[in-house]
Amino acid sequence: MHKEVLRSIAGIEIYPLISFGIFFLFFLGLLVYVFVANRQHLHDMSELPLRADGADAASEDADSAPLFDPKLC
Repeated sequence: MHKEVLRSIAGIEIYPLISFGIFFLFFLGLLVYVFVANRQHLHDMSELPLRADGADAASEDADSAPLFDPKLC
């Protein structure tokens, strides 16, 4: 029954091709990003959860504002 309903819709055959194209381009872009990405940046980002609270780069910079200000709530 579902096949007959889908066959009766005009132009439905293009949607699987479009979805495959989006899928392929996304993973191709992801693959390019992995090979082109800055290794030092990726290494720094991978260590963020393991750093102590005061050891991240944002807290070392005196000009940076905190991400959350409890006085504003």
